[in-house]
Amino acid sequence: MDLGLKDRVYVVTGATRGLGHATAQALVADGAKVVVTGREEKSAAGAAAALGEHAVGVAADNADPAAAARLIATARERFGRFDGVLISVGGPAPGTAANNTDEQWQSAFESVFLGAVRLARTAAAELGEGGVIGFVLSSSVYEPIAGLTISNGLRPGLAGFAKSLADEVGPRGVRVVGVLPGRIATDRMTQLDGLAPDPSAARAANESKIPLGRYGTPEEFGRTTAFLLSPAASYVTGVMVPVDGGALRGF
Repeated sequence: MDLGLKDRVYVVTGATRGLGHATAQALVADGAKVVVTGREEKSAAGAAAALGEHAVGVAADNADPAAAARLIATARERFGRFDGVLISVGGPAPGTAANNTDEQWQSAFESVFLGAVRLARTAAAELGEGGVIGFVLSSSVYEPIAGLTISNGLRPGLAGFAKSLADEVGPRGVRVVGVLPGRIATDRMTQLDGLAPDPSAARAANESKIPLGRYGTPEEFGRTTAFLLSPAASYVTGVMVPVDGGALRGF
């Protein structure tokens, strides 16, 4: 199937590893060009080098108010166009309502929530018909995850913002989608399992609750997200798409 990605240009934030990097890989494999970001210049450059000549790395923090305009400008200067953005950021600090600090909430709000809003708002102003804005969110949009109270608080709000944005930009032919990873085998998931007294037992217990019986791979997530960002999904907007092996129990 031709996804229509050849020569399209995307900005993918938080793409030095994990879900963002897997999506950038899938986009490039199908002919797209990408601007990938990470907080450190060295890691961003390394991620771009691993993707090949159709990628450029830029050090950027989603919480930086100037980052969005700079990334879009880089896409146009390096590759001549800008077709969409995937907004991905590392997960906020784990914890409970009782023990997460004000500082942890504030930091997560700046990077996970407000930074994403700024990136999406700037991209929306720059995109025309066929453009797309994607958010990497979490299954916590629908079901709270124990021990991830900050994520439970912020991700549903971003989903609501994404839905509102989809209504606003849809008449211009711009799409907005959210992708909700469940338990995907990334460094972040290893970190979370590692909080348990027995990480292997924790993973086994988690897998037993997933209908497909296993954690997903970053590549599986990346392929799904690349499709949603592609012209092949041109009539899909305003939706939150779980990539979770069936773990969410709702419809």
